[in-house]
Amino acid sequence: MQSQTVKLASRRWWYIMPIVFITYSLAYLDRANYGFAAASGMAADLNITPGLSSLLGALFFLGYFFFQVPGAIYAQRHSVKQLIFVSLILWGSLATLTGVVSSAYWLIVIRFMLGVVEAVVMPAMLVYLCHWFTRAERSRANTFLILGNPVTMLWMSVVSGYLIQHYSWRWMFIIEGLPAVIWAFIWWRLADDRPAQAKWLSQQEKDDLQAALAAEQVGMKPVKNYAEAFRSGKVITLSLQFFLWSVGVYGFVLWLPSILKQGAQMDMIEAGWLSSLPYLAAVIGMLVVSWFSDRMQKRKRFVWPPLLLAALAFYGSYALGSDHFWGSYALLVVAGACMYAPYGPFFAIVPEILPANVAGGAMALINSMGALGSFAGSYLVGYLNASTGNPGASYLLMSGALLLSALLTLLLKPSGCDLDVKQAATAAFKPCKH
Repeated sequence: MQSQTVKLASRRWWYIMPIVFITYSLAYLDRANYGFAAASGMAADLNITPGLSSLLGALFFLGYFFFQVPGAIYAQRHSVKQLIFVSLILWGSLATLTGVVSSAYWLIVIRFMLGVVEAVVMPAMLVYLCHWFTRAERSRANTFLILGNPVTMLWMSVVSGYLIQHYSWRWMFIIEGLPAVIWAFIWWRLADDRPAQAKWLSQQEKDDLQAALAAEQVGMKPVKNYAEAFRSGKVITLSLQFFLWSVGVYGFVLWLPSILKQGAQMDMIEAGWLSSLPYLAAVIGMLVVSWFSDRMQKRKRFVWPPLLLAALAFYGSYALGSDHFWGSYALLVVAGACMYAPYGPFFAIVPEILPANVAGGAMALINSMGALGSFAGSYLVGYLNASTGNPGASYLLMSGALLLSALLTLLLKPSGCDLDVKQAATAAFKPCKH
């Protein structure tokens, strides 16, 4: 059984993860490139005030907040494949339309609707990975999914800078929106909802994988419905923790190009290159943390220390100030890497504390609170930058939010998680020891 599991793992990693990675990368591309347009003349072209610019940057996350849980429930009860197919076409079309808007009012509608159609992507993908990967693999599987975030930011920061510099912010949206529509049809051809539907697995491989996934549910405390799961103290703690974490992440992601361009009086190509480095560091951090988390079968201890380091890095960048640009920038690279590093182990916690019938909905609730935190972070950071004329106040905001997030993680006592490798393989449980 163990040798068969190893063989299965090789097939699944090489077939599924590229599909998942590309899909989430395209979603992240079409939500995050707004920050480059905001730093490059879109406001002047559409007569957008600083306050409205902050709201427009944040509106995506308001739409994103409301449709997380419905998306996860549909994915768990029906089909991830169908849901993602429709979403790809809609968000690609909306992202492309952003490049032809003639007024801020249309931009308001498009940014909100983009959040609505992309809301289903993250929870549906987390449900999808639970169908294909065991507990002992899940931190790495989650990480390869979420790597679509920093890897996209890495190349998008450079490409978007060039597109804007040589063409315009309008052409940036059009060129970067079309790939999602094309990919929808490739996704439909390649994706399978569950192992039983996969023609590229033998029947024995399907049976062994299904048996391993079913065994993980043995001994787990039953939860009747979503309402009971959502009232869980652990789910509430994780939701609040992720809200605060996301304040830091998306305040950073959306406004980093503007912060750098303003801080060193550079053009968009230079700002693009400098914006990419934190995401390169983030990719390395995510891979290292997820590997150790799965190897040690520990989750919590690989979440709170990076968040604490990110909080300290933001505070250090604030303390150095604009007079020491390169030292402040180096600390921003550290902050970016540390904010992204814990995503894999964090999203591995929920399927280890809740049974499969409600885990998808609980992950969606947690992610929706992250969307609300993203709305708050992107709006407040944009507002503080515009009203104060420098990023100092926003650094303090992000530092404080990440510090509270780390403290909440320390308070979490998720029974059923942090299993050792042998227990994960046999789905046996014992109390956690943190």
